[in-house]
Amino acid sequence: MGLLHSLRRLSDAVNQLAILVCIACVLAMLGISFTAFVYKLFTGSTLSWTYSLARLFLPWIGFLSMTISLRYGEHVAMTLLVRSLPRLLTLVAAVFCLVAIGVFGALLLWYGWDYFQGTRQVYMVSDQIRVHGKFTAIVVPVSGAIILLHLVQGFALLEHFLDERDVIDELIETAESEERP
Repeated sequence: MGLLHSLRRLSDAVNQLAILVCIACVLAMLGISFTAFVYKLFTGSTLSWTYSLARLFLPWIGFLSMTISLRYGEHVAMTLLVRSLPRLLTLVAAVFCLVAIGVFGALLLWYGWDYFQGTRQVYMVSDQIRVHGKFTAIVVPVSGAIILLHLVQGFALLEHFLDERDVIDELIETAESEERP
């Protein structure tokens, strides 16, 4: 259990880092937008680069917030369906959800890495500011890796299974006790 405990702690730490990065991205976007507002207020003209630069943070916010919501069980859930299932099917549904999340994370990692490596685009924010497309492309495989890391949290990722957690734990304990001589 030492390795699993360590991986869960790593998952929590990575989640906290993702939260900080999202906050930094939002603050950067607000700072850029505020700069544009103040510049327009004092000069009457606009800065051409502010909108283009600010929107480069949107993929980071979107993808990382997806991993954060997964970690806290705030994703789309079908609570009513799950609660209407028999006990054994509740466990099957939970496992299926975790497998589907794992497949999604693996696909983000696999295809996202290819996307990142193949990105050759450079965003021309202004004459002086150029941002390579890799800045936004790397968030796709990073998000996939975070999703896969969060899977070590197990059933705790599934908010709609938390009410059924006792049922799941009971089923697991029953299965384990039947395996023992």
